[in-house]
Amino acid sequence: MRWFRRKRPEPPPAPVHLPNPAEAAVAFWERWHALLPRISGALGDGQPQRVEHEMCELVASVHPRLEFAIQRGRRAVYALVLSSREDPVVRPYTDAWKAAAPHEDMIWEYHDSVPPVPDTDEVTVNIGEHRLPLADIRLLTEPTDDGVVDVVVHHPVFADLGEDDRMRVAFLALDAALGERVAAGVVGRVELSLTDGPRSITLPEFRRAFEPSED
Repeated sequence: MRWFRRKRPEPPPAPVHLPNPAEAAVAFWERWHALLPRISGALGDGQPQRVEHEMCELVASVHPRLEFAIQRGRRAVYALVLSSREDPVVRPYTDAWKAAAPHEDMIWEYHDSVPPVPDTDEVTVNIGEHRLPLADIRLLTEPTDDGVVDVVVHHPVFADLGEDDRMRVAFLALDAALGERVAAGVVGRVELSLTDGPRSITLPEFRRAFEPSED
């Protein structure tokens, strides 16, 4: 499964007009319905990059600091995810977007934060020419006195990536395992490592540590 997210320019350009959340949500869904045949065709052909530019523009029209992903759905074939990354300034836009979303069907479901994926081992992240299967992610965890867990993230391909891309993959992997909102609440400091540690665990093992006990 291919993930893609809007590449945020540094610094982000100031929009000429930033609509209020309700206006932005209505405009988004109108354009979404117009683009849907092209989006469905690209996904059906296994070529989501054909509509990546249009999706980037569409999401940026809601708010320039939003991120998005199209991934496999849990209840439908595909899930469209818009994320504020828990930014309180941007969160009203994802709230309005979700409130105005169409009813889910067999093809599409919609999320205003990154949900956990059913099986992280089936997810591959594409960064430029590099493919990073999340099955190869390894984590070292350290509980803290604050009740959160510090995490060191390793992937064999990290050596070929820049620091920003490594961190992007690390947070995406944690979101995929736990869901964005759970991860934001339980994960403390995140560090990167170019080497695997002897006590490292996989993403599924990390997820199981936060699942409720059956006892």
